[in-house]
Amino acid sequence: GGRALRVLRSGGRGAAAARDGAWRAAATEWIAFLDDDVLPGPDWPERLAADLAGLPPEVAGSQGRVVVPRPQGRRPTDWERNTAGLEDAAWITADMAYRRGALAEVGGFDERFRRAYREDADLALRVLDTGRVLVRGDREITHPVRPAGFWASVRAQAGNADDVLMRRLHGPSWRARAGEGRGRLREHVLTTAAAALALAAAPAALRRPPGGAVAVAAGAAWAGLTVRFAAERIRPGPRTAGEIAKMAVTSVVIPPVAVRHRLRGLVLHGRARPWAGPRVVLFDRDDTLIRDVPYNGDPARVEPMPGARRALDRLRRHGVRIGVVSNQSGVAKGRITAGDVRRVNARVEELLGRIDVWEFCPHDGDDGCGCRKPAPGMIERAARRLGALPSEIAVIGDIGRDVEAAAAAGARGILVPTARTLPAEIAAAKETAPTLRAAVELVLGGGRRR
Repeated sequence: GGRALRVLRSGGRGAAAARDGAWRAAATEWIAFLDDDVLPGPDWPERLAADLAGLPPEVAGSQGRVVVPRPQGRRPTDWERNTAGLEDAAWITADMAYRRGALAEVGGFDERFRRAYREDADLALRVLDTGRVLVRGDREITHPVRPAGFWASVRAQAGNADDVLMRRLHGPSWRARAGEGRGRLREHVLTTAAAALALAAAPAALRRPPGGAVAVAAGAAWAGLTVRFAAERIRPGPRTAGEIAKMAVTSVVIPPVAVRHRLRGLVLHGRARPWAGPRVVLFDRDDTLIRDVPYNGDPARVEPMPGARRALDRLRRHGVRIGVVSNQSGVAKGRITAGDVRRVNARVEELLGRIDVWEFCPHDGDDGCGCRKPAPGMIERAARRLGALPSEIAVIGDIGRDVEAAAAAGARGILVPTARTLPAEIAAAKETAPTLRAAVELVLGGGRRR
């Protein structure tokens, strides 16, 4: 009792982004993470403090013990057995505390993990790669089994896409390092391939019965693999009629769904790079994302700059958040209203996709505000709203005041010159790029270019 509770919102960007926003908003040496469906005991804070007290500097994290209640008087269902596996899982955020410095060193959670799955294992492996140590404490939390519908095990196959990202980031041995079993993907691929071959050969077999051997063999292989998979799931369970029916149906559906998510993961993450560099890119609006129309208050006149949508989508695929910081002195001059600016901004989002944060300065040059670029105010406000540090932000714009504002805020500035960019501004910029696409490549690649 008596403790203040602060609720932060991450805009629906997933568990990793929510946790990043939380730890960056805290100022303590240790940050403790709990899943939203666990039950800490009344003495959990004291036991956490005891686990963390006196840990040497090389220890970056401490994991609590997870207890999953077992059903009374019957064997556990497939879903209950999966949940019980959390008791032996390594470094899961059901109860995990990290030093704030360790989180900052590795850039926090990788926000490309949009689901509450694998993001904690990825973080742990990156922390261990720095040479730090993770330990287990004596504190304990209870993790009840959540209610699960008929198709819960099928929906869980979406994790196969995240496994692609894990393999890309940590190599083929990531499962062993994370304490994971080898998984069933190979069996799912064989089952799916057998089913596809049987379906493909069936029409030919009907036209030429002697040629049906391929269809029969493939069908038999699919049936055998599916029956074995279902039996392995049914055997340790309660073997009720409902559980047997669920296992039989979902064992047919799971293999192709797992393969589909694996292929989706290859498309999304096949060329993923390590989670590093700026987590946020802030853009100037006019002549950077859209063509400059002086004092424009008409959404119909919004025209994207060449390659703008593709550049922003590339950042989104890499888990980078996007914002806009724009001087709009036309408001102070009475040429447009703040509502006009917001309507134009809404049209920009329609054309270029979701923008995580908008900041605009309505003041004129003589107003003496702290937000009009080259002052850093808008960048600093955007950073606070996104829970980011200035050092994790890149600012991309077309004139000198954009990169000057970035420098004033402690962020990285990249100039993309246009016809209105002065030669002196180009000469003064620390980084320049010929196109918006090239600027995004600089951000993602971590290099610098003059």
